[in-house]
Amino acid sequence: MPGLLRGVARTAVVAGTATAVSNRVSRRQAGRWARQEPAPAEQYAPPPPPPPAAAPAPADDMSSKIAQLKELGELKEQGVLTEAEFAAQKSKLLGS
Repeated sequence: MPGLLRGVARTAVVAGTATAVSNRVSRRQAGRWARQEPAPAEQYAPPPPPPPAAAPAPADDMSSKIAQLKELGELKEQGVLTEAEFAAQKSKLLGS
């Protein structure tokens, strides 16, 4: 009888230890997965809106428009742009 009791006790200790280790591993894995995966609400949330664009400096804006107008004029003189294309690009550039 003492041998049988010792065998049962050993089996209980081994089974208890295995269960404890298995539960600990499961909890650690669940914790890691929870940190890696976003929450369900975050998975389907729309992306945040882009930040508002900064307004260009007026002096730089005007000088760049003048440079572009000069380029358009040169292209028109070379025959690359027609009068209608030049007028369309000019109005687009000036915002009129």
